[in-house]
Amino acid sequence: MKILIADSFPESYQSELVKNGHQITSNPSLQGDTLTETVGSYEILIVRSTKVDANTLDAGKSLKLVIRAGAGTNNIDKAHAAENGIRVCNVPGANAMAVAELAIGLIICIDRNIPNNVSDLKNKVWAKKKYSSAQGLYGQKLGLIGLGAIGLAVAERANVFGIQVHAVAKPGRSEDAKKRISDIGIRQLESVDELLSTCDIISLHLPVTPETNKMVDKTFLEKMKDGATLINTSRGDLVDEAALIEAMETKGIRAGLDVYDNEPGSGAGRFDSAIASHPGVCGTHHIGASTEQAQMAVAEGVLQVIQSYQQGNLRNCVN
Repeated sequence: MKILIADSFPESYQSELVKNGHQITSNPSLQGDTLTETVGSYEILIVRSTKVDANTLDAGKSLKLVIRAGAGTNNIDKAHAAENGIRVCNVPGANAMAVAELAIGLIICIDRNIPNNVSDLKNKVWAKKKYSSAQGLYGQKLGLIGLGAIGLAVAERANVFGIQVHAVAKPGRSEDAKKRISDIGIRQLESVDELLSTCDIISLHLPVTPETNKMVDKTFLEKMKDGATLINTSRGDLVDEAALIEAMETKGIRAGLDVYDNEPGSGAGRFDSAIASHPGVCGTHHIGASTEQAQMAVAEGVLQVIQSYQQGNLRNCVN
């Protein structure tokens, strides 16, 4: 099959695809018009963060399958793909550990003010007194909104620190999820409102849907504790950034963010963002899934999707 890879993808797994008889073109720079101009003759398109819009899908005259090398698929117009008979599949859970590690890292950085510690030292400023006022994480209450693979991975790691993990009770969880929740000792509350008023740290682990888009709004933030911490390693669209800036300035909310509205589409460039540059934010560059371990696991998942498709099955189809 002819496969176009429009994002970075491990070379060893590209070689594996070639060994399996596929014709591979890899060009991580493709996006927008250049992707639309290129996609025409390919049967499978593999992307990570590259946007796949209606124009690209219409131009993919031979396109049968779009694979998101990761979990979230909001960068792909899934409805239009379905209208064109194009299936969209993803690789959920493969990067859960990497994202969970970053979420915990952001929590630690905020509590110990590590970024400013490092910055002052590099600027030859000794400020031990200034940075000796951390609260510490033991006994703090963490509220997880979203208890899928990533949320559970965060819970397991937080539990090791002695953090009390909370989530909202939800019917219909799998037996495996119920067991992990019990083993970790996650305390289940009745509502998001109760979670916000109870917890010192709130961490988001949700996809973007009409129900979750901008869910972290002024009302949501007003229900959080003064001085609480918000962590978002999921999607920038979950947060009303103007409302978060206001909450940081009026309630002392602190934020650890890996995702933002209107992120640059490329791997490097200028990003003029009021939220990213705010002193109350400890921010990273949407790198949650960007560990070598995670990328290898995701690549393995992509190959499994392709193999299943060749056998007449759709693995992790989302449309």
